[in-house]
Amino acid sequence: MSVSVSSRQQILDRVRGGTKSVSKPKEALAEAYAALPRDYVRAGRLSREACLELMIERLREYDAEVVECTPGELPAAIASQLALSGKHVFVAPPALPAEWLAAGFDWKVDHDLTSAEIEVAEGVVTAAFCGVADSGTIVLHHSDTEGRRVLTLLPDWHLCILRASQVVETFPEYLGRCQQAPTLVTTISGPSATADIEMTRIKGVHGPRFLHVILVNDQGA
Repeated sequence: MSVSVSSRQQILDRVRGGTKSVSKPKEALAEAYAALPRDYVRAGRLSREACLELMIERLREYDAEVVECTPGELPAAIASQLALSGKHVFVAPPALPAEWLAAGFDWKVDHDLTSAEIEVAEGVVTAAFCGVADSGTIVLHHSDTEGRRVLTLLPDWHLCILRASQVVETFPEYLGRCQQAPTLVTTISGPSATADIEMTRIKGVHGPRFLHVILVNDQGA
């Protein structure tokens, strides 16, 4: 019993010691935060062209399909990807540009669609907030062009429009683009998959099995 009490007391003492700074004035906390060492990589070293090439390489390593186009070619590129998918019913965020809603398909725009209505859709088309080349990650902040999180979880097929100007090399550079902390973030590194069960790779466990990305070269890269 004495050992148990002693261990408990040690834990409590450590908690109290670790939380003493909470009582410090905000100015002191800000100074302490500013003084923290930041010797990790905070900026990319690749050229713009190499950064985009790395982003494409990483996405394809994750079994994502990637095509490139110019801004003027984007509506046609979207229509082509939709046609090649063999699917017909798609959901879209409420502010997705009208020219992205290709003719000949059944579009369900998310004006408070129910989960059941979203689940029966065969695919979804969204924009993105950022792409991180180092990890091949697409970041969604769920704006009106990126859609609610449920839109990118229930459909089996996801077409994401990513602009070259949105691609950075490192994660700290992505954080630098956030003027304020986002309410909700979804990070996508390829189609949904897991190998947790007997090391067998299973797709579509917690999201779409198929990820297609259109990289729009809006920087002349």
